Amino acid sequence: MSLFNKCHNFTAAKEAQRAGYYPYFREISSAPDNEVIIEGKKTIMIGSNNYLGLTNHPKVLERIHKAVDKYGSGCTGSRLLNGTLDIHVELEEKLAEFMQTELALVFSTGLMTNLGTISTLVGKSDYMFTDRSVHASIVDGCRLSFGQTIKYRHNDMDDLERVISKIPREAGKLIVTDGVFSMEGDIVNLPRLVEIADKYQAGVMVDDAHSVGILGDNGRGTAEHFHLQDKVDIVMGTFSKSFASIGGYIAGSEEIIHYVKHLSRPLIFSASPPPAAVAAVLATLEIIKEEPERRTRLWEISRRMHKEFTTMGFDLGTSETPIIPIYIRDQEQTFKFWRMLTDEGLFANPVIPPAVAANQSLIRTSYTATHTDDQLDKVLDIFHRTGKKFGII
Repeated sequence: MSLFNKCHNFTAAKEAQRAGYYPYFREISSAPDNEVIIEGKKTIMIGSNNYLGLTNHPKVLERIHKAVDKYGSGCTGSRLLNGTLDIHVELEEKLAEFMQTELALVFSTGLMTNLGTISTLVGKSDYMFTDRSVHASIVDGCRLSFGQTIKYRHNDMDDLERVISKIPREAGKLIVTDGVFSMEGDIVNLPRLVEIADKYQAGVMVDDAHSVGILGDNGRGTAEHFHLQDKVDIVMGTFSKSFASIGGYIAGSEEIIHYVKHLSRPLIFSASPPPAAVAAVLATLEIIKEEPERRTRLWEISRRMHKEFTTMGFDLGTSETPIIPIYIRDQEQTFKFWRMLTDEGLFANPVIPPAVAANQSLIRTSYTATHTDDQLDKVLDIFHRTGKKFGII
């Protein structure tokens, strides 16, 4: 059947498996932590988004157990109908309080949050402006909307102004950006972005999936980092990074949240987040407030790794956060580099096009507040030896 010819002709993954360079769907047989077990072997994890190391925090686990005992395993329905529990409402209230916004709205996944928010707010006569390096969920949210998407060069605010200045002033406009870019590890130039938004009467939505819990004096993300919380209309976040769970949310004004809540198809037609996931986030919100030393430790680690990798001679691009890419550029060399890291006991992620631009293949590393100095020493030693062997440094 012609429909499935594409499936028959898709051989790239199997070829990589046979060659020993297949890095995906690796089975982890332990709890997610700074070390994990893969194929019976202890491996240092530098490829997760467990930035604050809260996945195994006793307080998180205790709250999960209590929630399961009280509410069971799932909600068996959407938020709109029978799937809203009192802890969903409690979480939204606590998130709004933490983010210092009027309201918050919880979705089942981060992907659904961007799909549901962007597609609901942007109509067929509206325009979206997105950085070329935004997360795939933003790209898909733009595709799902009926508006026109216009891209600008990565973190290039002059290019943003160039494209937005061509749009009629009265047209609806939304600028959607990552706060911290998930592959490059750099921070959006938010001060200049909101200046342009004000000038051309555009709304601003910041995806803070990799920023909340990390940036800002209190971990509230990119807007707090730049002291621009009153200049951002919508903050989006996920629970699968610093919040050690699964799901997503938006925070903003009462009018925006109320509108999205009643018209977002991905919210209305998805089952609501399970009680255990919600309880975990409630616990991590408290820990983020009570244990700021975790954020302090994460930045200590980040500064050290930036310095050490740079001193060795690795190219880190524009990274300035705990997401530290090691640019290899060549795709085949990237897979070979990853293979040696894996054999040496490191879990890192090779990233190739289309996740990054052509000739920008990299090893994505990211760090956790609970990484020990001994573990970091091992990471640096392995990277140094591997980099020398491949002639990267």
